[in-house]
Amino acid sequence: MDKNSEEYIYYLVGQNLKKQRKLKNLTITKFAMMCNYSEGFIMNIESPNYKQTFSLGTIWTFAKVLGIDIRVLFEPLDEEDK
Repeated sequence: MDKNSEEYIYYLVGQNLKKQRKLKNLTITKFAMMCNYSEGFIMNIESPNYKQTFSLGTIWTFAKVLGIDIRVLFEPLDEEDK
């Protein structure tokens, strides 16, 4: 994926979200409930094959629920995260 495309930032945040959610042992169902978003919305964000747009406020909510600094969701991906 082209790192200079707009789609890349959605992919990056989605993959980092998935990684952080799993590190906290949260299912998509539980995480969606905690964030007050639908499971489908979370699944679409985490899917590497689907471009789901979302707001900065949504990313802030994710970070708050996960108890992480929002910048973690923008960190470069490791090879195993791709």
